[in-house]
Amino acid sequence: MTWLTRHRARRYLKSSLFLAPAASIVLALVVAPVVRWIDDRTRWTLLDFGSSGAAAVVSGLSSSLLGLIVFAFSILLLAIQIAGGQLSPRIIARIFRAPFLRFVLSFFVFSYAYSLAALSRIGERVPQLPVAIAIFASLASLGIFIYLVQRIGEAFRPGTVMTTVAAETRIVLDAMYPAPFTPEGGDHATLSLDTGRPDRVIVQRKASGVVLAFDAEGLTALASTAGCVVELVPQVGDFLAVGEPLFRLYGPGAAAVDEAVLRDSVALGIERTMEQDPAFGFRIIVDIASKALSPAINDPTTGVLAVDQLHHLLSMVSRRQLDTGVVRDASGAVRLVYRTPDWEDFVTLAATELRVYGATNPQVTRRLRAMYDQLLRVVPAERAEALRREVALLEATVEGAWANPPDRAIAGASDLQGFGSRSRAR
Repeated sequence: MTWLTRHRARRYLKSSLFLAPAASIVLALVVAPVVRWIDDRTRWTLLDFGSSGAAAVVSGLSSSLLGLIVFAFSILLLAIQIAGGQLSPRIIARIFRAPFLRFVLSFFVFSYAYSLAALSRIGERVPQLPVAIAIFASLASLGIFIYLVQRIGEAFRPGTVMTTVAAETRIVLDAMYPAPFTPEGGDHATLSLDTGRPDRVIVQRKASGVVLAFDAEGLTALASTAGCVVELVPQVGDFLAVGEPLFRLYGPGAAAVDEAVLRDSVALGIERTMEQDPAFGFRIIVDIASKALSPAINDPTTGVLAVDQLHHLLSMVSRRQLDTGVVRDASGAVRLVYRTPDWEDFVTLAATELRVYGATNPQVTRRLRAMYDQLLRVVPAERAEALRREVALLEATVEGAWANPPDRAIAGASDLQGFGSRSRAR
């Protein structure tokens, strides 16, 4: 099995909303005869239902469960539509991957399938234990449904969504950049690769898509075996169209590399993911803030909540040794080269749009200034210049947006809450 096949299988298992409910149907069909066997052996008499009563109760519950399932899906789709419109469409895929949502839907489907299995066995003798389990499962489904409504109301609030995205981004940052920052390491290694004259170019065929992830270990081993250098042209998160360069190969062994193996080392998709792309987490938070700061919504407090999360993420990135984009084999020879975002890329992504869209919202400009002041106290000296440039840009933006000097002074102040908490050293 190739790396690409394994990657696709993992993504499908992680993102599919179909598998867990489908598996719950199978589970119900397996559990039902086991429970009947136990009932036959124990002659369970807890509820002591008669034949007609048991049939009526289980039939009514199974019909109600079917309606509950449909209603739950309707509420979910409506909530996702509203959240996608008011926050960002980029959060929709993350909602469908939520473990709690899969559990709830699977439990509903299990209860429904088990109720049908129990109903089909009610005859002159009533299997009391299956009927009891069907009743309890239905009542539990009702309780879980009420909790689901509450959970959806909480989960789709802007602060909750951005906190969840930031938490996932931190996990990806830990995985991608585990080493602490060192001034000697540098962010990007420079190589004397003549990108205008590669020995071989592999272009994208079949379909266009966004680069989701790639097999760095496999590509390094492949290049080491062939005795060449492999350059992955697009950065993770870039859109790659048919006919554009996917790989450039350098060295005498370039011709010996199997093109199919190269292609099976890169995963493309419709939309970016955070698997190897922590900048996408920044992108989602900025998108939510940008929409909140639009004239149609005009919600600067959500913009401040976004800066809270971006502040913490930038602080974390500033202390990490960002990937050099160069991988060497065991002998120290360069075998794989790829593009990665550097510190300035993260700062620009986090700050520019919020500064522009929030120029006339003093909450946002004050919170941005507080973020820069705080970061300048903790980031390594080698990374402070990018923040000083953003401070200068913010001051120029505020000056251009506010003609009245007192208003300009208010909008340019440093405040960790936007309004209500002057920046403090910490």
